[in-house]
Amino acid sequence: MELRDRIAVVTGAGSGIGRAIAQRFARAGATVVAADLDLAAAAATARLAPDPERIVPHPVDVREEASVRALMAATIERFGRIDILVNNAGIGTTKDLVETDLDEWENVFAVNVRGVFLCCKYALPDMLARRSGVIVNIGSVAGLIGIPKRAAYCASKGAVVTLTKQIAIAYVREGIRCNCICPGTVDSPWVERLVAREPDPVAARRALEARQPMGRLVQPEEVAAAALYLASDEAAAVTGSVLVIDGGWLAQ
Repeated sequence: MELRDRIAVVTGAGSGIGRAIAQRFARAGATVVAADLDLAAAAATARLAPDPERIVPHPVDVREEASVRALMAATIERFGRIDILVNNAGIGTTKDLVETDLDEWENVFAVNVRGVFLCCKYALPDMLARRSGVIVNIGSVAGLIGIPKRAAYCASKGAVVTLTKQIAIAYVREGIRCNCICPGTVDSPWVERLVAREPDPVAARRALEARQPMGRLVQPEEVAAAALYLASDEAAAVTGSVLVIDGGWLAQ
């Protein structure tokens, strides 16, 4: 699976899944614009790559239209096109519905849903003009089932899943493919922070591991491998799909 000479934009590339995807794409031959709210973190992603010149850090706030428009315009100006867009930037919450205040609800949707909408809106015109492009959205098993203490997160990731399908159908005859990866619990900085807040962090981590029948957390590199497949020509007939990577969680 190669991405030789492809230009990819990966949001949320400063850590976790986004960092792993940026690095995996770069190893596969792509030039990656590693976009993140934290530019220093995106720059660190570039420095960690085997070939740092393959990854270019760029600031973005996916909640803000002007910021997203600037990201896509800068990518096209510098590299001439956008071949691949990975909408990975996202945030989570740990509250049930009654506990969630309006500001928190709206912020989760602003990042997780509005961010996907805006990035697609400003990347698609270039793809459509060339009748070629791939979009990979990072959803979650939380977008497919209900999980306690995840009201806003479940709702937002459910929106990502269905938006993926709509984009796929709307543009399939225009040479655009759009798919969604739904990971289970990933061994990421967000999960580390979540566990650290618990009275017994060790027990909390074990509980997260236990809900996946495989008995461990998903690794960011495993999600990156799936993103590489979906972005590559090996997946030329795959669009509108939802690829679950959850250690067997949903099979129970």
